[in-house]
Amino acid sequence: MQPKVFSFSSADQVAQALDTFLEKASAEAIRRSGRFTVAFSGGSLPATVAKYLKDNKNVDFSKWFVFFSDERCVEHTDSESNYKLVKDELLSHVPIPSAQVVKISEALVNDSKKAAEDYELQMLKALGCDVVNQPPAFDCILLGIGPDGHTCSLFPGFSQVEVKDKWVTSIDDSPKPPPSRITLTLPVLNHAKNVAFVVTGGSKCDVVKRIVDDCDQSLPAARVAPLVGSLYWFLDDATSKSLIANKPADFKL
Repeated sequence: MQPKVFSFSSADQVAQALDTFLEKASAEAIRRSGRFTVAFSGGSLPATVAKYLKDNKNVDFSKWFVFFSDERCVEHTDSESNYKLVKDELLSHVPIPSAQVVKISEALVNDSKKAAEDYELQMLKALGCDVVNQPPAFDCILLGIGPDGHTCSLFPGFSQVEVKDKWVTSIDDSPKPPPSRITLTLPVLNHAKNVAFVVTGGSKCDVVKRIVDDCDQSLPAARVAPLVGSLYWFLDDATSKSLIANKPADFKL
C-alpha cells in the first residue's frame, strides 16, 4: 500500500494536521470498539503531537489507552524516559486515566529482557489479546526516524529488526544512548490500523527520500508497511523537498 505523504510549510502546521488526524482516528476507533489504542515514540514527536491536541475538547481522552513504541530502560522520572516526555507534553494536560497508560516496569529497568517480557504481558492484559494469536492491531502508532533510518529502537543491522516471534524485544547495545531499551517489533508495527511518521526540520530529508521513495530495505523505517492499515508521513517542506516518486498530496483524510 502506497504511503500517504503530507507536507506543510512549518512544524506548527504539522502539529495542526496531527491534531485533526488524531481527533478523527480517535473518534472512529471509539465508535468501532469503545476505545482508542495509541503508541508513542519519543524525541521531538510528543511535543509536536501535543501542541494542539492537548487543548482539543472534541477528543474523548477518557477512552484512550496509551502505549510506547519503544522505551529506554530508565526510571519514569529520568530525563531519558519516553514516558516522562509524553507525560510532560500530553498526559499531564488531558484526562487519560493513569491505569490506561501502559509503561515500562521501573522494577525491571536493570534487566531489559525481563522488562520487554513484562511489557508484552502488560500489553496482553490491557488489549485483551491472546499471545498465540496474531499481533495486536493498534488504532494508531506514532513514529519518528533517526538520521540512520532507525525507528522505535530498531536500528540498521541489528538483530531486533528481524524478530518475528515477539511483540516486544530488548536491546542492550543501542548505538544511540542509553544503551538498554525495549521496543515493539515490526510485526506489531505492520499490524496497526494506522501508522504515522512525523519528521520535521529538514536535516533528515535525504534519509526520508531513501525510505519513502527508494524503499531502502536496509533502513528499518522503510520496512514499516502496514498489511491492511494505512501509512502516513507528516513532514514539513524542508524535509519533503527531495521526494520525487511520492510527492506530497493535499491534506485530506
